[in-house]
Amino acid sequence: MAQENLPIEAPDDPANEQPLVSHLVELRNRMVKCAISIIVVFVALSPFMKQIFDFLSQPLMVALPQGVKLLATGVVAPFMVPLKVTLFVAFLIALPFVLYQIWAYVAPALYRREKRLALPIIVSSIVMFAIGMAYCYFIVFQFIAGFSPDSVNFAPDIDSYFSFVLTMFLAFGLTFEVPIVVVVLNRVGFATYEKLVKVRPYVVVGAFILAAIFTPPDALSQLLLAVPLVVLFQLGIWLVKIFGKSSEEIEEMKAKQTDEDE
Repeated sequence: MAQENLPIEAPDDPANEQPLVSHLVELRNRMVKCAISIIVVFVALSPFMKQIFDFLSQPLMVALPQGVKLLATGVVAPFMVPLKVTLFVAFLIALPFVLYQIWAYVAPALYRREKRLALPIIVSSIVMFAIGMAYCYFIVFQFIAGFSPDSVNFAPDIDSYFSFVLTMFLAFGLTFEVPIVVVVLNRVGFATYEKLVKVRPYVVVGAFILAAIFTPPDALSQLLLAVPLVVLFQLGIWLVKIFGKSSEEIEEMKAKQTDEDE
């Protein structure tokens, strides 16, 4: 019975397997392609460094008094900070191609049922990451910038500000990946609906710990990260309940895979 199911569920033909050196060479080539794609996008964006910098600084600029600008305490900061910001934007634009290269490298080792999940996961991951950054830019940054009291002379250094901005983008982008991670864990048989519900209280505590690490040290800013993290985890649980595998299906899948391995 296991042999009959093997052509359906097994990875690509073992005859196509390559030695370790060939795998390392392919990995190197794909990493080079990823690096080249980021560099190409970066070069194309280079003439617009100032515009990209001004766009990302807009939430903070509206909170500054009229005529006040960001400070640059380093000699090369006015050049290096826009360069780093543009490089980060180039990485985001090239991300679909980078993910495709990762997919092309690992695809031969995946089961067919795993391959069917790959494309929706990649697309939804990119979309959710973009939504997370948009939430951070249009809501969180606006809130933080507008929260400064009028009695405070608010003029931060550009290097520290944009380091904070990039950290927040990554934090919120990854936060919005939570529903996808939850669904994937269920689809690959790692977590059942019952287990996800059971660990929910621990996720709530962990969400506030992560928020305390990545956001400014005030309760409202931490809530802006912790609450979406908890809500998105709950959304993942609902998706698992509607579209995910039941405990019986997961046990059957594990038993079937055990038979194939034997």
